[in-house]
Amino acid sequence: MSGIDGSAALPVIDVSPLTGPASPSARAGVAGQIQAACRDRGFFYLAGHGVPAGLLDQLAAASAEFFALPLADKLEIAMEHGGRAWRGFFPVGAELTSGRPDLKEGLYFGAELPADDPRVRAGIPLHGANLFPQQVPRLGPLVLAYLDALTHLGQAVLAGVALSLGLDAGYFAAGYTADPTILFRIFHYPPSPPQAQDWGVGEHTDYGLVTLLAQDDSGGLQIAAPDGWIDAPPIPGTLICNIGDMLDRLTGGWYRSTPHRVRNLSGHGRLSFPFFLDPAFTAEVPPLPGRAAAGDDGRPRWDGQDLRAFTGTYGDYLLGKVSKVFPQLRSGALD
Repeated sequence: MSGIDGSAALPVIDVSPLTGPASPSARAGVAGQIQAACRDRGFFYLAGHGVPAGLLDQLAAASAEFFALPLADKLEIAMEHGGRAWRGFFPVGAELTSGRPDLKEGLYFGAELPADDPRVRAGIPLHGANLFPQQVPRLGPLVLAYLDALTHLGQAVLAGVALSLGLDAGYFAAGYTADPTILFRIFHYPPSPPQAQDWGVGEHTDYGLVTLLAQDDSGGLQIAAPDGWIDAPPIPGTLICNIGDMLDRLTGGWYRSTPHRVRNLSGHGRLSFPFFLDPAFTAEVPPLPGRAAAGDDGRPRWDGQDLRAFTGTYGDYLLGKVSKVFPQLRSGALD
């Protein structure tokens, strides 16, 4: 299936009424656009997001500096050193998104938690301190600043999602994301040969509520659509937002998490910065009242999974997913 110009297929939504003072009618207008986008593709561009361009530029420059280091230097903060916090560097081929090695390397980060945090002391997986490279000392502060900015933006976007579902704007911030699971990745995709069948990241959906993605100008992101795969190229000054499996589950499938994939055909390295704002690790995520089957149109999910059949906490769901992505780290890190 061939791609088309995704900028013509995906809406651009100005979310500034959600990130600052605005009239109820302005917020309702944004919520209506979010609803249409979530019902149609599950992906949309965010304009007016308020994230300083200079912050992302600095983060990209520091990230490029890190990925240019010799492999031995990068492995000093390998994920095997991150333990249960699930943080650090992984080399090309170490992540298996769709059962095959991905053609990318990356860094895993999350909310920075001290050793005496109750969640860390309890040994809850995916909670703890980040691993930052000594060779690029500016990267750590930039990552933490970006996490703060994207957490604020993500909560604002979820306010719009709540309004789009007829809920109070603070529904998520007062509940599922009062103590959110915050995960952040920096990925570097080496160029893929044009005729190769290797994917930078294979077909998948995201696991949580919303993903906020910054990408460089290389292109390569594709999303599934009824008529085939469509491109989602970078648009200057915007981020991409897509919904995850938990929002799909909450709405009974009325909002669908959409499969996507990446192949870097730019001829040079590609950087991307996905940020995930997800429910609390210990939260159960049942369908919203009246939504258990509201969106069930008989279409099976791309992977055949029935999200309504899942029982347990978001942490249970997340661990089941990441243990397949990094099976070599399952023992010890998550058990």
